[in-house]
Amino acid sequence: MATATLSIDLDAIAANWRALDRLSGASTQTGAVVKADGYGLGSGRVARALAHAGARRFFVACSEEGASVRQALGEGPQISIFSGHMAGDTDMIHDLDLTPMLNSIDQITRHLESLPGHSFGIQLDTGMNRLGMEQGEWEAVAALVLNAGPELIMSHLACADDPAHEMNAAQLAEFHAMTDGLDVPRSLAATGGILLGPEYHFDLTRPGIGLYGGLPFETCAPTVALSLPVIQTRELAIGETVGYSCAWVAEAPSLIATVAGGYADGLLRTLGNRAVLWAGDVPCPVVGRVSMDAITVDISHLEQIPRKLDILGPHQTIDDLAEAGDTIGYEILTGLGARYARRYIEGTGRS
Repeated sequence: MATATLSIDLDAIAANWRALDRLSGASTQTGAVVKADGYGLGSGRVARALAHAGARRFFVACSEEGASVRQALGEGPQISIFSGHMAGDTDMIHDLDLTPMLNSIDQITRHLESLPGHSFGIQLDTGMNRLGMEQGEWEAVAALVLNAGPELIMSHLACADDPAHEMNAAQLAEFHAMTDGLDVPRSLAATGGILLGPEYHFDLTRPGIGLYGGLPFETCAPTVALSLPVIQTRELAIGETVGYSCAWVAEAPSLIATVAGGYADGLLRTLGNRAVLWAGDVPCPVVGRVSMDAITVDISHLEQIPRKLDILGPHQTIDDLAEAGDTIGYEILTGLGARYARRYIEGTGRS
């Protein structure tokens, strides 16, 4: 089979949620962010595993993602929409009992007029300048909004992956200034915010990347492994080249394996001549450019030709691979392509 296999450990995802739940503290509810199709791993399977672990509040980017999660979970768990109440989403929000996090005065007007009495939350901008209302906008509508009964007021930290960054304390102070004294549950911390400490936790935390085995949650359990089948091998003489633009030249007699996978599968072109794959415990360097469907790897030092090589696994995390590709683990994880044969692992009793 020429299809690569992506193994997804649902028990590890659940274990990471439990660990972040413990770090959030007994008085704080721990939600779960399952946007971008569960960070590329399948929102339905991931959400069900997290619900079984104890999560009761889920966050997605848009209403369409909320529909997929609702289909997987059924009635009961709350599903919040970061993008808020967009034009055209009213029926979906109503019929599937989704909770939009309203980001603007326009969204507040749309929601309160079209779905009076339906659950909603509020997103405030405390300095990231991405989503949410700034202080002046919030002050203009706060009385109206609070009278309508929001279920949550949230904001998002811009630099939580850098604990020493001054922006963290500045946003915390701004969040307090905008929300202190309000009788509404509050949320500021995603994974990085949880790790900053209890003063950032408030009533609800929203772990995302930490659930899936990524930094800044350094003690997380790895959740994915990716094996690429070897399609063909060939012997190269000194001076022969590999791949587009002759980007690698053999300096010694070499044995090159071509494996199934490429940038169409989320394996970035920047990994060319930089990343390594693994044959068990033995690293094998990528040689030449990553192409759309294939990667070439030097296996000259192996005693026998392997059937597959691992690009993610016990020796290489999403963040290790991201470092080789000059990006972040989020991009590696969410970019994993649709062509992989997905294998889900659960029921191993990991705690």
